[in-house]
Amino acid sequence: MVGIRNFTPRLYQETIMASCARGNCLIILPTGLGKTKTAILAAAQRLNSYPKSKILFLTVTKPLAEQIHNEAKECLDIGEDKIALFTGSVSPTKREEEWKNSVFVVSTPQCIENDMINNRIDIENVSLLVADEAHNAVKDYSYTWVAKQYHKKSRFARIIGLTASPGSDLEKIQEVCKNLFIEEIEIRTDQDPDVKPYVHEIDIKWVAVELPQVFNDIKKYLQDFLKQRMEKLKSWGILRRADLRYVSKTDLLQLQGELRGRASTGEKDFTIWNGISVLAEIMKVHHALELLETQGIIPLYRYMERFNVEANSTKVKAVKNIVKDLNFRSAFIKVSKLYEEKVEHPKLIELQKIVEEEVKVNNQNKIIVFSQFRDTGVDIVEKLNTIAGVKAKLFVGQLKKSDTGMSQKEQKAVLGEFRNGMFNVLVATSIAEQGLDIPLVDTVIFYEPIPSAIRQIQRRGRTGRHGEGKVIVLMTKNTMDEGYRWSAHHKEKRMYRNLENLKRKLVLVQNTKEEKITTYMKENKIKIFADYREKGTGVLKELIEQDVELKLDSFPNADYILSSRVGAEFKTVHDFVESIIDGRLLQQVKNLKNNFERPLLVIEGTEDIYSVRNVHANAIRGMMAAITVDFGVPILYTKNVKDTALMLKTIAKREQEEIGVDFNVHPEKKNLSIKEQQEYIVSSLPGVGVTLAKPLLKYFKSVKNVVNAEAKELEKVEKIGKKKAEKIRDILDRDYQTLE
Repeated sequence: MVGIRNFTPRLYQETIMASCARGNCLIILPTGLGKTKTAILAAAQRLNSYPKSKILFLTVTKPLAEQIHNEAKECLDIGEDKIALFTGSVSPTKREEEWKNSVFVVSTPQCIENDMINNRIDIENVSLLVADEAHNAVKDYSYTWVAKQYHKKSRFARIIGLTASPGSDLEKIQEVCKNLFIEEIEIRTDQDPDVKPYVHEIDIKWVAVELPQVFNDIKKYLQDFLKQRMEKLKSWGILRRADLRYVSKTDLLQLQGELRGRASTGEKDFTIWNGISVLAEIMKVHHALELLETQGIIPLYRYMERFNVEANSTKVKAVKNIVKDLNFRSAFIKVSKLYEEKVEHPKLIELQKIVEEEVKVNNQNKIIVFSQFRDTGVDIVEKLNTIAGVKAKLFVGQLKKSDTGMSQKEQKAVLGEFRNGMFNVLVATSIAEQGLDIPLVDTVIFYEPIPSAIRQIQRRGRTGRHGEGKVIVLMTKNTMDEGYRWSAHHKEKRMYRNLENLKRKLVLVQNTKEEKITTYMKENKIKIFADYREKGTGVLKELIEQDVELKLDSFPNADYILSSRVGAEFKTVHDFVESIIDGRLLQQVKNLKNNFERPLLVIEGTEDIYSVRNVHANAIRGMMAAITVDFGVPILYTKNVKDTALMLKTIAKREQEEIGVDFNVHPEKKNLSIKEQQEYIVSSLPGVGVTLAKPLLKYFKSVKNVVNAEAKELEKVEKIGKKKAEKIRDILDRDYQTLE
């Protein structure tokens, strides 16, 4: 029997677990109330019901995976060596080996998706799939495809989704339920009787500040700019709403998408392109207004200054029009003066008072300050560190911006220092809302309200887990802050209403798995070789849906190899035009022609190929003529990912019925020059490909010298790192072994 240890299940966890035993279940619990441990309970139950099965626990980031891995080892009585952790830092070969020997696997969904595509793991004997932060199971996120494959292939499929906040949009909640094949919903709020005894009080306080008159003066110039642009859109018939005050940012984004959609179909009305440009101006200045109202002068100055710098070099019409506008110029002059005088936003002044008071009350308190923008976060850290007893550090994502990006290693170190009390105030952007093992804190401060129910709940959940907590939200009166406050409030209320309605009324997906014919009769699968770089297109996933046997490798001369004589290059409409602009298309077609008896070019998409970029139609026609007439390469058009996969499968099926399934993925080269033959030989080395073959040959002068080079020497070539060099030497030095 598989047991649990080091925790006693609470009543609501046992009640929820009973629902999980009946069918696929979405568990919605406030942060800190033991969603992971509930899933571990369900895992023990499934392992006892199916003793030779496996559990697959998916979560969205590496730090969360590490946290859940440790929790599973602490709570599940199956032996620590049977609990494995899969992340991108674990090699595919090691993951494949550990999968065979493990019972409970914690992984990021991308790792499992890649391993399933590459046939490294078999999910047939997985008795439970857990999707942590299940609100991510929408659109093309990896959860969606993995769950679909699992539902289809597992002999005893069971899925559990975990989330604190699935969102307020009923359609999105339904999409999550559909994508995870949910049959039951178990929802608890902090007011439910079986949960209430375990919920610690969170004191939520709203602190309102007034926008100073000097800020309001700037605000008027920016509002006048926006009003003039929206009046222009209204006069063109693009914006139809009578009262321009009630045109939201969402409305503008939707309108921008509609205009781009009309333009992509080839509609030639000049007002469409002018409308797109004016909307771009509106969106940029709207952001400036948001910075003024909710952040302060310093981030606003930096933002406006960037426009003035860009205007000297850019060809973007919207940027040039903004900096020429009298309202924008007037606003910038006032902003520049306040920047020089170091005028602070009243929220920043209030924040310093709040943090100083919190530290005075208890200098052991841990505080998180959430800020929407990195530039503001930098300023907050600087100001807070002037307060006695306060030591603040910035915590941001990995994307480099204004020298404030942090690597995962740096993030982990900062969180470790915060956990160990080496500093007491963590100033974080949205990176700290979910996906990281953030230490427990006493006080959470929102520098601004946010219009998202999910993010509001995630932020709030950082406090009050093991004792009373405090949430303080700063808000500027009569600004976007107020709108965002009520937006999140109503969305959260709507979320719970929708969930209750869903429980009562929605006919959820039932577990109606079709019996597999392949269980009783064996048939030869169609085989397609694909370049591993095609993983991002979605075609590979669809081919697996079509029950095609996929083999991934590095192929310098084709994206898909369908038989010994058919190779296909794949482009979306956008990529096709881009490859004309950057000059790579002709070389790719030439390589295709030289390496395959029957080459193909597949172009996917329904967009007007002549409108996706500013490229003259005759240039596109000329390229198509060269491909089909000069090179004799047929062009096939497909509508979408599914159509592309079915087309490739159909061609592969015809070919393999005629000439057989077993074929050489590196067919004999035809009419290659000495240079091309040398590049081809070197490109077949592990991790090299056609891109790195050229610099290797340029450095070593001959194929012989490349083959004889030591690993240290190979590393001297750009983009040939230590790992690649070692792999190349390994394959060259290893004894040839025949299969027995």
